[in-house]
Amino acid sequence: MERITTPITELLGVPSPIILAPMAFGATAEMSTIVYQAGGFGMIPAGFDSSAQLKEYLTTARKSLSIAEGAAIPVGVGFIGWILDKTEASPDPRLPTVLAQRPAAIWLAFGASLGRYVAQIREFDAQRTDGHRTLIFTIVNDVEGALRAAGEWGVDVLVAQGIEAGGHGGSEALPLLSLVPAIRAAFPPGTCPPIVAAGGVSTGAQIGALLVLGASGVALGTRFLYTHESCYTKEMKEVLVAATWGATTRGLMFDEVNGTMGWPPKHNGRAIANKIVQDWEAGLGLGARLERFEESKGRGEKDRLVIWAGVGVGMTDEIRALKDVFEELHSDAVKALRVSSSLLA
Repeated sequence: MERITTPITELLGVPSPIILAPMAFGATAEMSTIVYQAGGFGMIPAGFDSSAQLKEYLTTARKSLSIAEGAAIPVGVGFIGWILDKTEASPDPRLPTVLAQRPAAIWLAFGASLGRYVAQIREFDAQRTDGHRTLIFTIVNDVEGALRAAGEWGVDVLVAQGIEAGGHGGSEALPLLSLVPAIRAAFPPGTCPPIVAAGGVSTGAQIGALLVLGASGVALGTRFLYTHESCYTKEMKEVLVAATWGATTRGLMFDEVNGTMGWPPKHNGRAIANKIVQDWEAGLGLGARLERFEESKGRGEKDRLVIWAGVGVGMTDEIRALKDVFEELHSDAVKALRVSSSLLA
């Protein structure tokens, strides 16, 4: 593999700036290890899973990568802030268990108390005797959020998530091509933390363009759902493969029927537009929409599945092995970077 050197690859000790996003209900610990072995960095989604489950995922990753007990594991774990607000006040707090396993990074997103968890991670690390320092990634959807995350909380990496992203994010986020330079311009020269660009990215050419734009890394989610290893069901993958441009939309109607409400203000989710959206647009009350959703699920129908996906769904039409997809993305990013540099020749 031809190495792409950026602040992110140096920070993570990997040759590729491509990151597997922590997609709850979509990504797995196995996927994170495959991405790492291929040259990138993978994030394990915490979702609603218990501390015991998360410990098991990290133990599996440690064994798969042949990492000695007690050594840092070169994967990350992604937490959703509003879910942390519930679990960390419960009899089963998850952060201490995960941090004790020494993952290389923690990814925080979507919560009103993220700064508190940044401080908790720093405090946990300060008590270690081996000097391990957990890298903290935080999703930001605007300049104000980026300045707060870097200035007040002191995070290590800003994940600039554009409006194009699948799954959840800021409902008023800028498009990615505007968000990345806007964040960089908000910091005095030399003071901006590394930026990971995220949102609707499906090709190596896009990755190369974002690196030229000023991102140090690129996180992909939806593109990696088109793999055999993704835990999306066969039916969900069939819908993804058949999806065309404009097949997604944003809103809370998906969460309302899926039982996953709790998102902060000005946040919602992007998913495949289907009869869930039609029911909502028809003005049906939540009770009626839930009834139709459950009946459709019981019949095994595909037209009311909640399928989180970004705007790039129209660029992919086959399911492949994750390793092959990753290697193609990296190779195409290298080609794109070569083309951009040749323009000045």
